[in-house]
Amino acid sequence: MTMLPRQYMMLFGITITAFIFNTSEFMPIALLIDISQSFSMTAAATGQMITIYAWVVALLSLPLMLLTCRMELKKLLLLMVALFGIGQLISGISISYEMLLGARIIVACAHSIFWSIAAPLAARLVTRAHQPTALGMIVTGSSIATILGLPLGRVIGLAAGWRMTFLLLAVVAAAALIYLALLLPKRSPGEGFTIGSLPSLIRQPALACIYIMTALFATAYFTMYSYIEPFLRSVASFSPNMITVTLMLLGVSGIIASFIFSCMYGRHRFFLLRWCLVLVALMLFLWQAASISIGTMILLTMAIGMLATLYNTMFQAEVLATVLRDASTVATAIYSGIFNLGIGSGTYIGGLAAGADHLAHIGYIGAAIALIAVLLCRKVYLPAAETHHKNLR
Repeated sequence: MTMLPRQYMMLFGITITAFIFNTSEFMPIALLIDISQSFSMTAAATGQMITIYAWVVALLSLPLMLLTCRMELKKLLLLMVALFGIGQLISGISISYEMLLGARIIVACAHSIFWSIAAPLAARLVTRAHQPTALGMIVTGSSIATILGLPLGRVIGLAAGWRMTFLLLAVVAAAALIYLALLLPKRSPGEGFTIGSLPSLIRQPALACIYIMTALFATAYFTMYSYIEPFLRSVASFSPNMITVTLMLLGVSGIIASFIFSCMYGRHRFFLLRWCLVLVALMLFLWQAASISIGTMILLTMAIGMLATLYNTMFQAEVLATVLRDASTVATAIYSGIFNLGIGSGTYIGGLAAGADHLAHIGYIGAAIALIAVLLCRKVYLPAAETHHKNLR
């Protein structure tokens, strides 16, 4: 039995909402220089709003999931979309950096709660047989935002100014709010997770190792990624149009990585696990050297973009393979929070480096952090994962 058209329409609304939430997180990376010029600040100082956003999401994802799990899901979702839209509107009309930062914190609060309820709500809109399809649509919205969010922000920012990017998100949020309000039925939250369910997760060595590696990986990658626009402009001497093209190709690399994952993960899981982080560390180490020419810089940007998408997709699958089904949602929420903690840490470290005139060296810093994750993966996680795999067989 196929899903009803109304079910597809409801899921489409949540998917679009997932897209704008994740797009909002990544777009400011492409607008750092324009925003910093508007407020007469350095790009490094302005970039700290990305750090604060990520840390708010990281710190609030799990607590707010536990606090709001007993609220009616439709009402809570609409409230978060409305809060998101208000935050974007304030961002677009901000007259000071402090006002913009406050608006971003509002959006981050909505972001952290949204990802606690989006998947459970989507799953409850369909029958059990169609839940994988429903969850897949939500993941698709998130993935497309990760791929297109940064270049989309860059294109809109160049064409109409950075403020317009936030105002357009507010408009889309308003449309999504009306759409979801008209279509979504009320859904009771059911039984929520409790703090008592957490120790059983933390005690699993493989899962704890994934969380530590993810924090290290995200820190390493976003030390570079958060300042990719000023790096390409100041170190690699790219023109504004070439920066836009490079960021778009970075997005394309994410699509390629998704294809690699779908084709290879099942049959070559341990090969991918063994080499992904090694290659991430290597690409970061070569980051400055690649800036000698446009061609090498673009190739390395695409390579590290593929590896980053592959890591995130692959280790989310590893989380689900490691825990019981009943614990999968809370385990994934913790993963999301830790990933955002890494985003914040990486942006902070990258900002310190850029502020100390070491923008050209951010790749080396990221490589050193990634190397720790490599050692942890090789010495701790892979032996545990291989043992778990053999026991299942």
